[in-house]
Amino acid sequence: MINFKNKNILITGASGAIGNDLVKKFVSLGGNVFGSGTKTEKLDELKKKYPTIKVKKFDMAEHSRIEEFIENVVLELGGLDILINNAGINKDNLSLRMKDEEWKKVLDINLTSTFLLSKYAIKKMLKNKFGRVVNITSVVAHTGNLGQSNYSASKAGIIGMSKSLAIEYAKKNITINCVSPGFIVSDMTMNIAEKVKLYLTSRIPMGKLGTGEDVSNCVAFLSSDQASYVTGETIHVNGGMYMP
Repeated sequence: MINFKNKNILITGASGAIGNDLVKKFVSLGGNVFGSGTKTEKLDELKKKYPTIKVKKFDMAEHSRIEEFIENVVLELGGLDILINNAGINKDNLSLRMKDEEWKKVLDINLTSTFLLSKYAIKKMLKNKFGRVVNITSVVAHTGNLGQSNYSASKAGIIGMSKSLAIEYAKKNITINCVSPGFIVSDMTMNIAEKVKLYLTSRIPMGKLGTGEDVSNCVAFLSSDQASYVTGETIHVNGGMYMP
């Protein structure tokens, strides 16, 4: 059975729907969890729900403060064994209408901050001679999507980056993998029109949206000792919508 007792875990994007399920999963498996996000109210709710966790509001766009952020996480937890890069944003627009700022903002937060978090976390993991990094990507990294050239590029970039990092640290007992969700039940998907929801599910062979737990189960596996010989891989959680 998977157990994260004595493991220190940082989960970014913890105030979002998938982030919430990630926190729940790792707490239930005995992990020492630190959750970061941008929504203070959601983080406070998480803390009330799971009193043992530590939470902090942090904006991943502040690249110059990411190294300091990792240092603070290590001090709070007493170390860092597992990093779950889940933070991300989208600013959708058709390419001809997309503003430079919409492109840059999405790449800065989704890709650059993921690289910087991984870089400074791995620095700590090297001292422990152990580490797990799991990056949350998206099905659109593989398929593309209308109006999401920036988001698709950022998520595809994470996959390429993860493979390179996996090669660099394979002999150091540090694995780097990705989980690529399809359409997952969230506040956003629950509020879309029924007609759109029917269209989305029609594209999924299983005929339904996934859940945050579907994602967190895969992340937990890749973070565990059971996945010690798995690195540079992407697990697809999309109900058959995309099959590489």
